[in-house]
Amino acid sequence: ACDLMNQGILALVSSIGCTSAGSLQSLADAMHIPHLFIQRSTAGTPRSGCGLTRSSRNDDYTLSVRPPVYLNDVILRVVTEYAWQKFIIFYDNDYDIRGIQEFLDKVSQQGMDVALQKVENNINKMITGLFATMRIEELNRYRDTLRRAILIMNPSTAKSFLTEVVETNLVAFDCHWIIINEEINDVDVQELVRRSIGRLTIIRQTFPVPQNISQRCFRGNHRISSSLCDPKDPFSQSMEISNLYIYDTVLLLANAFHKKLEDRKWHSMASLTCIRKNSKPWQGGRSMLETIKKGGVNGLTGELEFAENGGNPNVHFEILGTNYGEDLGRGIRKLGCWNPITGLNGSLTDRKLENNMRGVVLRVVTVLEEPFVMVSENVLGKPKKYQGFSIDVLEALATYLGFKYEIYVAPDHKYGSPQDDGSWNGLIGELVFKRADIGISALTITPDRENVVDFTTRYMDYSVGVLLRKAEKTVDMFACLAPFDLSLWACIAGTVLLVGLLVYLLNWLNPPRLQMGSMTSTTLYNSMWFVYGSFVQQGGEVPYTTLATRLMMGAWWLFALIVISSYTANLAAFLTITRIENSIQSLQDLSRQTDIPYGTVLDSAVYEHVRVKGMNPFERDSMYSQMWRMINRSNGSENNVLESTAGIQKVKYGNYAFVWDAAVLEYVAINDAECSFYTVGNTVADRGYGIALQHGSPYRDVFSQRILELQQNGDMDVLKHKWWPKNGQCDLYSSVDTKQKGGALDIKSFAGVFCILAAGIVLSCFIAMLETWWNKRKGSRVPSKEDDKEIDLEHLHRRVNSLCTDDDSPHKQFSTSSIDLTPLDIDTLPTRQALEQISDFRNTHITTTTFIPEQIQTLSRTLSAKAASGFSFGSVPEHRTGPFRHRAPNGGFFRSPIKTMSSIPYQPTPTLGLNIGSDPDRGTSI
Repeated sequence: ACDLMNQGILALVSSIGCTSAGSLQSLADAMHIPHLFIQRSTAGTPRSGCGLTRSSRNDDYTLSVRPPVYLNDVILRVVTEYAWQKFIIFYDNDYDIRGIQEFLDKVSQQGMDVALQKVENNINKMITGLFATMRIEELNRYRDTLRRAILIMNPSTAKSFLTEVVETNLVAFDCHWIIINEEINDVDVQELVRRSIGRLTIIRQTFPVPQNISQRCFRGNHRISSSLCDPKDPFSQSMEISNLYIYDTVLLLANAFHKKLEDRKWHSMASLTCIRKNSKPWQGGRSMLETIKKGGVNGLTGELEFAENGGNPNVHFEILGTNYGEDLGRGIRKLGCWNPITGLNGSLTDRKLENNMRGVVLRVVTVLEEPFVMVSENVLGKPKKYQGFSIDVLEALATYLGFKYEIYVAPDHKYGSPQDDGSWNGLIGELVFKRADIGISALTITPDRENVVDFTTRYMDYSVGVLLRKAEKTVDMFACLAPFDLSLWACIAGTVLLVGLLVYLLNWLNPPRLQMGSMTSTTLYNSMWFVYGSFVQQGGEVPYTTLATRLMMGAWWLFALIVISSYTANLAAFLTITRIENSIQSLQDLSRQTDIPYGTVLDSAVYEHVRVKGMNPFERDSMYSQMWRMINRSNGSENNVLESTAGIQKVKYGNYAFVWDAAVLEYVAINDAECSFYTVGNTVADRGYGIALQHGSPYRDVFSQRILELQQNGDMDVLKHKWWPKNGQCDLYSSVDTKQKGGALDIKSFAGVFCILAAGIVLSCFIAMLETWWNKRKGSRVPSKEDDKEIDLEHLHRRVNSLCTDDDSPHKQFSTSSIDLTPLDIDTLPTRQALEQISDFRNTHITTTTFIPEQIQTLSRTLSAKAASGFSFGSVPEHRTGPFRHRAPNGGFFRSPIKTMSSIPYQPTPTLGLNIGSDPDRGTSI
């Protein structure tokens, strides 16, 4: 610059960077040489603000030909229009990041999350280093960051960077990138669009072109070369903007000099020595500067003129963009323009997704899970057709938005879980690796999955449930015993025996006085029988005349009344109301028991949910830790299954409980042909089912909005009732609810009663046969005369009673206290003779009269208790003596306290034509 001044100049034009601009500004101001500064960036990198110092004094001789850097304002307006909240800014080595400091300050104040990253010269090495140093989780988060990006770099670097990130699968068609640079020409635009996928927005500086083609190369009286003024000319396309401004600057100076010559105010060129300290500035510098500032030119960059501050206010930015898509080389269109005066003109919104998605074909990955996704038709050679609740939701979205879809099942039939190397398998893996556009099934929204894919809003609530098998209905033959517990029945049986024994002992201690003609006696057998008869409300025949016995029986009857009444009432309740109870009615009950093993699908969302909560030391509810111990037995291989269908089959044919999605289990229980399942679970929905999409998918917001509309107008409820009807064929909660409706009793309820009756009949028949055998065996035995004889006094009592009833003779005054008539065996008496039967009774005061109906003769004998030798028979020459024993009421032998001797005369007894001789018992009386 000093050398040029020494030679003599009128003005200085510079096209340099900001570093040298300050020095030239100082020199020009000192020498009063007009300085037209054209800022140039290195290798087409976007400009940064130079920050030249402007003074209000008249010694400022520098003019900025290029307009100020408006990148901060343009970027902020575009980002705000797109409603970005998180993005990353890439810049190359030659760009001064301080140029967007103002933009970074503003977005930080608005709460946006912005990251910065410098792009190295060796882009391939940089990308390779990312894959080598980042783990899969970090790489997935990095991919999420790349969904929204701003590139501030020269066009050649931007092309290489786009190529690398697309080929390494760091971005997909759901990304949206903005490239801003003033130096981008049409050729660069086409190349950038060809190398990119997703949505691309390009911001560049543009210049107005005359509509009249014939006037494009004429600027007043100046003709411009056709290679410069024709926008289609390759040479003009390759020119940098800085060179265009140099051309227009030369035109501007030429016009200024011409103006000076016309005004005859020309000043000789300055020949200055700028090295000397005492060198004087050019005297014509101020005049020349004013002429330049007041002048203007319409050149290749449009209107070139200067404001009062020495800057060029004329600048226009063009905003170009593409729509979402994964096709390379798709078209680009103008979205709008921006200038400092009017701001943004145009709309940047992609209206295609807002209104419809017609023409879009989505690839859908799924996992078969009833009733969300099921195969409805599988014809050989044709694509499979699917049905289910999730398919209905997808079809509703497709009908409204107009897109088409292709469904395929995940290769490993899994929902997806992170692997050891950080990658994902299953349905989620298909989305992560960009092999599918959306994933739909019984897919729950979890934090881990949201780190790698996007989810729509939930279209159905989710909760964890348990599928169990209903207890098989067993035939209870002794349902009649159900009202009382076994211990209570034992106590009642023991009470019957105890009261019978007490009654007998009370009668033995204070024997009752039996009325003449009584047919019963107070033996232990009769006491037991009477107590049992009164307990079953059948009565008895044993007389109880003592006060103690009556008090005992009164208390017993009251006890029996209460017991029988309680049994009757409880039996009615048990036979008319079916109580279905099960110990497992919630997840808490399931976790507390160990009799029924339970598990879930290995590496599923439920498995991970229980694992995280079960291993969390700060989890307050111990339910999850108990469940995790059961599920994680043998590292999860003992109780878990690989697919949900295997878990359902395991419940149906074994002792097992399956923990899974409550919606899936309810559908299985409702549609089971045998209605053998029931479900329990948590009624609180902490998560939901959603549609998974690739990270940054443009369809997420559209799908979510439509799902909310389906829920609001009730269409979603209609779809739910289609697959989960309220009145299903099976009762889901029959194991926990009580059936309050009675029904007719069947034979199964009374089988035990008939069994008891049959057992009694069989036992009685057996005892009858045993008694018959015993009597025959005893009747065939002929005792010797030395054997003890036992007289059946009960039979004798009947004879006496009959005689006393038919006769009013004085023997009716026979004292009942004179003898105890107890059962003795009269059949064991010796064989009777033809004329009379004689029996000897020693040491008694019994007077007997034996009559033979055939002979009609009576013999009366009086046996004295004092006679030691036996019975004495007056006129009968022969007699027999024998020992005499008779039994007391308790079965023992005792001596009768006879106080009065009575003589019973003969009473005629009609024979009625019977062969009484063959039954001598009929002819004996006392």
